[in-house]
Amino acid sequence: MTSLAGSQNTDRDIDPNAPPRPDELPTVADVKAARQRIAGAAVRTPMLESILLNQRLGGRLLIKPECLQKTGSFKFRGAYNKLSSLSDAEKACGVVAYSSGNHAQGVAAAAQMLGIDATIVMPADAPAIKLANTRAYGANVITYDRFTENREAIGNAIASEKGAVLVAPYDDPYVMAGQGTIGYEIAEQVKELGAVPDAVLVNCGGGGLISGTALALSDAMPGLPVYAVEPALFDDTKRSLESGNREKVPPEARSICDALLAPMPGRLTFALNKKLLAGGFGVTDDEVREAMRVAFTELKLVVEPGGAVSLAAILSGKIDIEGKTLVAVVSGGNVDPAQFAEILAEGS
Repeated sequence: MTSLAGSQNTDRDIDPNAPPRPDELPTVADVKAARQRIAGAAVRTPMLESILLNQRLGGRLLIKPECLQKTGSFKFRGAYNKLSSLSDAEKACGVVAYSSGNHAQGVAAAAQMLGIDATIVMPADAPAIKLANTRAYGANVITYDRFTENREAIGNAIASEKGAVLVAPYDDPYVMAGQGTIGYEIAEQVKELGAVPDAVLVNCGGGGLISGTALALSDAMPGLPVYAVEPALFDDTKRSLESGNREKVPPEARSICDALLAPMPGRLTFALNKKLLAGGFGVTDDEVREAMRVAFTELKLVVEPGGAVSLAAILSGKIDIEGKTLVAVVSGGNVDPAQFAEILAEGS
């Protein structure tokens, strides 16, 4: 969008099915502004690789580990960019967010740092570590049943009652611009490593991370293919890219990737993604589990299921890496210890 200035408490007045206007979408300039805004608050996560894993794959795999970001996921970037952009009057009214856990923690931590009251709507079956951490950051947590209740309706009602700013998990230009800062870091880091990537794979739920990252890469590395990776039963972005329309996830779909269970691509995010993405891949829960094990044994990373899907797509051969250089964004590491131990033990 040409400018992200002005009141941000307008989300509830927009038709969720209306095509976005050009001025609703973030621009390259907005991502660059977000970089400056979050500098000193967010971590410039490293670029990692394993010599042994590269030998096994026959190519070069570079990992961008956002599991090492503050709050354990990339979500802090977008949350901090959004909250730090609010006016003093908006900050005084507080913020409301709905999230399966990572956006919740990002908003709660950013709110704590900026002295803003935060209320977070979270599914009752969210990983215990995500619920506990969100409360530890000082947020008021309200739980709901993700299969029978509508989190958007709950969040909107609370925001209306409080006069608070609703911080959407992905369909918000400030959030998208904040996540897009990853794209500029990738471009800088591959250059520092002397690498020329053939493609970048990014995990995708509602599409905030990949839309922002693809936007930045379209400026920093024009022509570089960017692919979305999703759980196989939640491949709504992949199917939407193929059909040209936003496709929904079947209500019976289930996955261990709790961070990537959005019901359909975002209104704003898909408007960018259908212009910027080269395609999409879906991975099974078993492929995700194997990727979590490989991340731990080869890269010493603790990765949650939703954070591992891009790596899973490469390890399972969804995209050919032989003789090529691929970048995979590992988006989060907030996995319950018991679940992580069980997944590691399955591979022993």
